[in-house]
Amino acid sequence: MFFDEAEIYVESGRGGDGLVHFHREKYKPRGGPDGGDGGRGGDVILVVNPKLNTLFDFSHRSRYIANDGKPGGPNNRSGKSAEDLTVDVPPGTLVYDADSGDLLGDLVEYGQRLVVAKGGRGGRGNQHFATSRNQTPRMAERGEPGEEKSLRLELKMIADLGIVGVPNAGKSSLLSAVSNAKPKIANYPFTTLSPNLGVAKLDIDSILVLADIPGLIEGAHEGVGLGFTFLRHIQRTKVLIHVLDGIAEDPLSDFSQTNSEMALFDKKIKEKPQIVAFNKMDLPMAQERWPEVSRRLKKLGYEALPISAVTGENVKKLMWRAVELMQEAPDPEPVEEMPVYRASEDPRAFKIRHTDEGWIVRGEAIERAAAMTYWEHYESVRRFQRLMERIGVEDALREAGVEEGDTVMIGEYTLEWQE
Repeated sequence: MFFDEAEIYVESGRGGDGLVHFHREKYKPRGGPDGGDGGRGGDVILVVNPKLNTLFDFSHRSRYIANDGKPGGPNNRSGKSAEDLTVDVPPGTLVYDADSGDLLGDLVEYGQRLVVAKGGRGGRGNQHFATSRNQTPRMAERGEPGEEKSLRLELKMIADLGIVGVPNAGKSSLLSAVSNAKPKIANYPFTTLSPNLGVAKLDIDSILVLADIPGLIEGAHEGVGLGFTFLRHIQRTKVLIHVLDGIAEDPLSDFSQTNSEMALFDKKIKEKPQIVAFNKMDLPMAQERWPEVSRRLKKLGYEALPISAVTGENVKKLMWRAVELMQEAPDPEPVEEMPVYRASEDPRAFKIRHTDEGWIVRGEAIERAAAMTYWEHYESVRRFQRLMERIGVEDALREAGVEEGDTVMIGEYTLEWQE
């Protein structure tokens, strides 16, 4: 089954904890602080793998969690950093933040990498906190927490040629005739329920990747029928082969309808080079209609060729003409949408809310500092209190009405207010 959408959860590794430790050696009773730093947590990185062509693997696994960094050791030994977690995705993958909807990346080239969750830095050991006034610091930092994100992956197939048309026009038959692809072919609409890829080798230097896009009906741009689920696969193609059913009730009406649906979905599709393949010329009805259809298409400014996907009539000629159009066509833009860059909030900003359970403080910097504090060491706690005072949390709580003994919750930690 073809999968072109997936939602996954990623979490980078937490940094390793810094160590509170003092040098111990015979005849050196007052060894200085030598607690090492924690190692860096692993990143989660998406990497383009050209051997993949669907997002099927994500239907079995949707959680990707990198390892944490190792804690620091004595004698100033730093903890080992965790290895990054790489996740393979097929070329043509768009990566969105599932919560905000922002586009994070467009992965199209072999080996292209995108860091979607950055690992936390390792906490500093007590060697970093020694001063002339405090030569035996009993404080260190815990590792920085990793990042958590829900991502929505969307695949836009990368093909040189897109084969489009209404249902049952013969798109799959054409793909089968020019490549080794084996799409499902039958005489009823919507035989093709997912895009098919094929490779056509015309000569040693001319190799084409073709995408057979499921049939488009009226309202497809609004999701009717197979809808925009598959319309997006047309966006990356350089040239379109528009297959017309030569024995349909009104082939030119089908032609107009399909073009309208593509243009309504993305107006840039209308600008792509397009060659019309008038199919089923092995049947008398199509042969009779061809002169009139050819005349009217030429009048509209479209190039057309009569073909038969069944007998192979003019199929190779169609492919060579498509190659010529490809060489003239500009490369498609990487993606229609552009990343939305929002002004980042001040990490020192915070909000205070009073509930029946106590006071809740929310803010990036203050919550991260709480997570990196050694609560069992008095000096680390005092350092955290100074931070609360420096960024204004203490004053804000007093103004809000905090009283002695009240509960204050910061991130995962519950504290008792004392003046």
